Amino acid sequence: MINRKSLDVMIFSGGAKKVVRGVIMLGLVLMIGTMGYMIIESWNFLDALYMTVITITTVGYGEIREVDEPGRIFTILLILIGGGTIAYTLGMVAQTMAELQVKSIFGRRKLGLEIKSIKNHYILCGYGRMGKIISDELKVKRIPLLVIDNDIGSKDLLEHLDIPYIIDDATSEEVLIEAGIERAKALVSLVTSDADNLFITMTARGLNPGLFILARADEESTEKKLLRAGANRVVLPYLIGGQKIAQTIIRPAVTDFLELAIHDKNMDLKMEELEVGEMSRLSGHTLIDTGIRQDMNVIIVAIRKRNGEMTFNPSS
Repeated sequence: MINRKSLDVMIFSGGAKKVVRGVIMLGLVLMIGTMGYMIIESWNFLDALYMTVITITTVGYGEIREVDEPGRIFTILLILIGGGTIAYTLGMVAQTMAELQVKSIFGRRKLGLEIKSIKNHYILCGYGRMGKIISDELKVKRIPLLVIDNDIGSKDLLEHLDIPYIIDDATSEEVLIEAGIERAKALVSLVTSDADNLFITMTARGLNPGLFILARADEESTEKKLLRAGANRVVLPYLIGGQKIAQTIIRPAVTDFLELAIHDKNMDLKMEELEVGEMSRLSGHTLIDTGIRQDMNVIIVAIRKRNGEMTFNPSS
């Protein structure tokens, strides 16, 4: 099965190959014509090249020198071959440009339909270095994602990764509505400005009171403001990075273990989070009665209650 992305690549590469083929053929005609006049009429290189160009382009400047009968026969053949080659090359250029235009129109239409139909998705505001890492992880987990970024340079990469996107300002209420914030499951605000993250959080909370919002903050003083504005969680990358470096120095083995458990896709041991709903067979039972440890071969590190209280290394 050929998907849209592979079809676009095939159309573009096929058209480009035809254009390159036409340019090569045109170069061969110029070379043959120049060499022909140099041999048949004993002209110098510049005169032969000039005569070849005005002949195949049919500009009608006339012969720069008088040609004999073999030269006239050669000129007739050159006009037929050169004219056809130029027509072919120009036709391929026009066809390729038309195909790219059609591809762009259908691509925009498909993107618009995809944005309108997406739901229970994550809206990622800001596609910088952190945004790329987060989008890669969500894509691996097959979590629906839509990116809002004001950098036009992100467009090609997002199209290549087949991620729905809006190139615009995420602080705009209209842009968030276009991104389907009323149908979204969560919003992650990662723009570089704390003020913009604060404004995005306030706007998003007003548009969708039940939305889960995670916001980035560079300054610790901004954390409380973001929480008051409606963010459920606030992440301080510099603080987390500094703490991780310190832990790597103090407890390198523990840090390596956690990195492997969370990020190594080839490792059998994985650290995951399981939500126990009211209808779950685990709800209302002790761990020993559920048999979850034996049945699923898991190590329960902690249990978090509804009020946020954590019980570490819970007993059976």
